Amino acid sequence: MSRLVIDWQPPTIEVAGEGRFPIRHVWCVGRNYAEHAREMGADPEQSPPVFFSKPAQALTNHARLDYPSATGELHHEVELVVFLKEGGRRVPAEEWSKKVFGYAVGVDLTRRDVQARLKKAGQPWEISKGFDQSGPVGLILPASQWQPNPDKDISLQVNGVMRQRGTLGEMIWPVAKLLERLSTELTLNAGDVVFTGTPAGVGRLVAGDQVIARIEGLPELAFTIGAA
Repeated sequence: MSRLVIDWQPPTIEVAGEGRFPIRHVWCVGRNYAEHAREMGADPEQSPPVFFSKPAQALTNHARLDYPSATGELHHEVELVVFLKEGGRRVPAEEWSKKVFGYAVGVDLTRRDVQARLKKAGQPWEISKGFDQSGPVGLILPASQWQPNPDKDISLQVNGVMRQRGTLGEMIWPVAKLLERLSTELTLNAGDVVFTGTPAGVGRLVAGDQVIARIEGLPELAFTIGAA
């Protein structure tokens, strides 16, 4: 009887000065900043967090990204990204600090026209979020070196023009509370990655755009949108 062998290794993301972090699964949250929820047509006072996922291979450290196919409306969403070294189910907020490996700046790229069309048809819209290179992230900084204090600035520029700017304190669900809530829906594990939502100001990207995403104290993320 032959034994099945699959030559596969998990995708990895670079850690600042400490090798690479293996990615198990990527979770994302929508509507976690009030003004962004409003610009997307939702009431932040009545909307619970909206969770969705990206495949692990969507994350990338590449400095040049291909413009995705089948879209004419590629949007940027700058986010704080959390990398877990431990997981659990129904874990209280106060226990999550010791389960976080580190943090990075990330951008949730979205094929907005694809998302709108699928939503209108009442169909799942994961393909609008989970395409190749849809999750660029910067270097991971270990939690021992940086913490997501509410006064930390978060911003994104396109070709030198500020598009998004806010503070982490504007999150409706701060990191620990967000992880607590997500762990009531499913079991989180070591290697899981969580995008924590974006402030207002999301907008369109075109080929040739140069993007710089920053969160105060973390290594900045810079990339260029290439051709399709």
